[in-house]
Amino acid sequence: MNAPYEAPVVLDRREGPHGEVALRRHGALLQIIANGCFLMDTSDGRSERRLVDAALGALDGRPAPRLLIGGLGVGFSLAHAAAEPRWGRITVVERESAIIAWHRGGPLAHLTAAALADPRTGIAEADLVPYVNETSDTFDALCLDIDNGPGWTVTEGNEVLYAPAGLASCARALNPGGVLAVWSAGPSPDFEGTLRNVGFQQVRTEEIPVARGVPDVVHLAVRPG
Repeated sequence: MNAPYEAPVVLDRREGPHGEVALRRHGALLQIIANGCFLMDTSDGRSERRLVDAALGALDGRPAPRLLIGGLGVGFSLAHAAAEPRWGRITVVERESAIIAWHRGGPLAHLTAAALADPRTGIAEADLVPYVNETSDTFDALCLDIDNGPGWTVTEGNEVLYAPAGLASCARALNPGGVLAVWSAGPSPDFEGTLRNVGFQQVRTEEIPVARGVPDVVHLAVRPG
């Protein structure tokens, strides 16, 4: 006999400058929905952790590398980074104030409380492209987990991030030899070509096995030294 279906319960729904963002509970899972599009949930976190580990592994062993994470989400990337003592300063750029609030005393707080209490950690409420264009800081690694991939953006305006101009902005925010790591729900040879055309080197794609379906991937690229 099949178990009865449990409908998702919306815990919070807010209208922001980029549309609607909602947090809902579905059984034991918490899910973030942006403009009706499923973004991520608390089911696993393997991909987010691999994103951070791949960026660290691609670096050249420099001490206390500075990490910039694009997108807070459910907090897996931040929590995993903060649990790694080799990282130096960890900055998360998140444009949705609702998501930040859910982590600061809201339903997602239990996932990131330790990371947010870490003195290395800071959160900037901003769009990533303006942030990297305007900040005076530079980073050794930039991990992007904002969309479902270069070809599957949550909002139309995010497309610029994966275009030559957006990737050039990301490169400017990286120190020489710095690593750009981009999570995607599937491989994208065209995106790899764009990375190379912008000037990134050592461009490659790592697969991340999932329980069902095609593997997730992490696109990796290095800013020339």
